[in-house]
Amino acid sequence: MSRLEWHDIPASVRAQIEDVLGSPVVEAVSQPGGYSPGSADRVVTASGRRAFVKAASPAVNLDTPTIHRREAAITAKLPPQVPAPALIGAVDDGDWIALVLEDVEGRHPATPWQPRELDAVLDALQQVAAVELPADVPVVDAGEALAGFAVDRWQVITPEVVPPLPRGLDAWTRTHFEGLVDAATRGVSDARGDRLVHYDTRADNILLRPDGSVVLVDWPWAARGAGWFDALSLLINVRYYEPDTDVDALIVRHPVFEGMPADAATNVLAGFAGMFLASSLQPDPPRMPTLRTFQRDQAVVTLELVRERWQG
Repeated sequence: MSRLEWHDIPASVRAQIEDVLGSPVVEAVSQPGGYSPGSADRVVTASGRRAFVKAASPAVNLDTPTIHRREAAITAKLPPQVPAPALIGAVDDGDWIALVLEDVEGRHPATPWQPRELDAVLDALQQVAAVELPADVPVVDAGEALAGFAVDRWQVITPEVVPPLPRGLDAWTRTHFEGLVDAATRGVSDARGDRLVHYDTRADNILLRPDGSVVLVDWPWAARGAGWFDALSLLINVRYYEPDTDVDALIVRHPVFEGMPADAATNVLAGFAGMFLASSLQPDPPRMPTLRTFQRDQAVVTLELVRERWQG
């Protein structure tokens, strides 16, 4: 990833960010990780105030400013019970968009995932699912999102363009292609609900504070959907880092999965598999040379989960 740094942001935009913070920035430390080419800096002002700032323009990546604007609108409306960084303010000059967020002192979960940290994150996702979602939070319907991100992606793939995949997954995918599309289509209704959904739960979107509490960051894809949706998608990330993880045992053990039908889990995973697979076949976006490989690896993990459940 080729990420912008603080000094790459235009001086006029930096000055507006400093106005939001009420003091000049005297230190900025770029944060690695993630899959955005925009800036991501933990900053300190002359007054000692700390914040996290991320910024981008269409020249950096065409999609990132739209994503940042969506995140600003959502984060500003999240209920205080949601473990998310507070939005301090936003700067938008029509070209550059910068989010100024609460700085979180924490670290990403260890990968491969450790049982205690995974339990803490699943507990936090259960807490998010229990929050009553106000009507004015500008989130989309999780089913509609899955239809757009996942089912529609299956429609642009044909069995003939399924790339070589390990452990015979390419042949299995071709053989079960129509069944996968049908399952993903059923997942649209399975994903619907009235709970807050983060929609992008991965280790790099989660911080653990020193006291062990969990903070979910990066909210542009938030949706209204099934209370178990985030926990299920997190298991893709868990299996990504530890191929021997017994996913079904985790589902049985943690109460966040209570009420999740087994076929609904399979259907939603089939949707994610289509999203990852189709995305991995696209050209590399500017300044993001590792994204397609990551998406292919996630497609492999998710297809394997679906195959296990299919055979079970």
